Amino acid sequence: MSKWLLRGLVFAAVVVVLRLIQGVLVDTFPTQAGWISPTLGLFLAIPAILWAYFDGRADANAQSDPDRRQDLAMVWLIAGLIAGLLGDLVCWFIGLFYPVLYTGGLISELTSFAAFTALLIFLAGVIAVTIGRWSVDRKAPPYVRRREGDEERADTDVFAAVQPGAEEEAKRS
Repeated sequence: MSKWLLRGLVFAAVVVVLRLIQGVLVDTFPTQAGWISPTLGLFLAIPAILWAYFDGRADANAQSDPDRRQDLAMVWLIAGLIAGLLGDLVCWFIGLFYPVLYTGGLISELTSFAAFTALLIFLAGVIAVTIGRWSVDRKAPPYVRRREGDEERADTDVFAAVQPGAEEEAKRS
């Protein structure tokens, strides 16, 4: 199972559970809906932050060269899209039979609600991956890039042809 699929399915399940809890709490305490929804949004963002932080640390430990690390931004973007689309589709389906769960129409669930879920997971994931990598990189020795073969292949220098006196130097060697 790929990384993005696992994360997407886990967070889709979290979305469904949190939306069910939100429906019950807002139905029970309608005057408190203003703080219930943002609080439950944090309960979605916190697991994404923790998981992505450890992803970033593991990736930085596995590869010291920053240019050769995995593209975890795409992993978290696709995971957020899967969680948003699948989680909100399941919530819409549950809302057909369980009226306490607030759901809009299918189109709004698969566009507005799914986009918000994807954005929340993606932003939390990317920020946490960055912090996780930074926490490893700040303690690691600086990565030194090797420049093997620069002296051997001086004849392929593209700027040597336009430098003044390049022909005379080429004749001498």
